This record gives sequence, structure tokens and C-alpha cells, in this order.
Amino acid sequence: MPEPLVPDALALAREAAGSGARRAVLGLTGPPAAGKSTLARHLVAEVCRVLGPGAAGYLPMDGFHLSNAQLDRLGRLDRKGAPDTFDAHGYAALVRRLLTEADHPVYVPDYDRTLHEPVAARHVIDPHTRLVVTEGNYLASDDEPWAGLRGLFAGLWYVEADDGLRERRLHRRQVSGGASEEAARDWVERSDRPNGELVKRFRANCTRVVTTGTVPRR
Repeated sequence: MPEPLVPDALALAREAAGSGARRAVLGLTGPPAAGKSTLARHLVAEVCRVLGPGAAGYLPMDGFHLSNAQLDRLGRLDRKGAPDTFDAHGYAALVRRLLTEADHPVYVPDYDRTLHEPVAARHVIDPHTRLVVTEGNYLASDDEPWAGLRGLFAGLWYVEADDGLRERRLHRRQVSGGASEEAARDWVERSDRPNGELVKRFRANCTRVVTTGTVPRR
């Protein structure tokens, strides 16, 4: 990528350590399959490579998907991925915990694309972690509780990719998860596409725009 993304992530980690702050949180947002999770993991890995193991940690908003049982109870299973299919307040509470609790490990959930369910405690933020990279579709939303988090992020970067590329990725994601070709196309058109259009409305709330391609790997 042409932009100095890794140096800027390193700067946030160093600033948090130098200022005496417990840690900084960098938010990545953007439409589905824009490359948010790939970029987040890359930044975490590079910060840890330079500053040492555990210097950065990963917080995926997808870990706060409501379970399929809850979505079925609420009648939202066929809308999974929409804003009201997440435990948004739980996510917001964990972001705040990470900014105030640094004397013990904090365990972080993830989403398993094989199980199609959230999984508790897949990631951990160590007491010495200085930068948390979090990513999710709705972090720049004007709705609460998302809007109340913007002032807590050290930066909020909008990650974007060509719509055609994103939808091909989304289709492959569905097929890899066990959907038929037809079901995958239907899901992308009915769910992922409108969710992506919603996310685009909040692009101006971000502090930086990053256009993704292939994240460099070492």
C-alpha cells in the first residue's frame, strides 16, 4: 500500500506508551469484504514484530454477532450482518474496558465462519498491549452506541475496495461457508449489498480513507 499505514500504527502505539495512557484504539471501518480484517491483522502483526509480542491486539466487531439462536428468536436470521444483528452495546462496553483496564488480560470474542457463530475468548489483549486494532462495518455510524465511540478512537480509518471486487469476495465467502452458488448470489444481493451501501453513508465521519489491494506480507 502506498500510504504509511504501519508507521502510523506504530506511532499510535508509541504515543500511548510515551504519554502514560493505558493504550490506544485504532478503528477500521468500511463495507463488507473491503479488507478490514486482513488489514487489521497485518497492522497487529507488524506492530508486534517491531515492538515485541503482545504490543498490539485485535478486536473484531464480528465477535459481537448475535448467535443464530438469538437471531432466530428475534426474526432476524435472514438479515444477519445488519446493524441490529449485533450486540452493539456489548462491543462498546468492551472498547471502554480496553481503555481503562490494563492490569489483567481481557479476552475478546471472534466470529467463526465455519460454525457461523460468535466464539468467546478467541483473542486476548494483554496488560502490556499498547495498541488495539478494532474493525467492523458500523464503527463510523451516526447511530448509538457507535457514535459515542468515535471520540475514543485514536484514529478511525475507512477501508474501501471496488464494489465488484468486494462482491466477488462476498460470494466466495458464502460458497466457502457451504452455500450454493444461487444462495450465495441471493445473500450478497439481499443482505451484503444493502449493508455496504449503508456503511458508505458514514465515510465522511472517518479520519482517513484507505483503498485496499493486496496487503504486503513479510
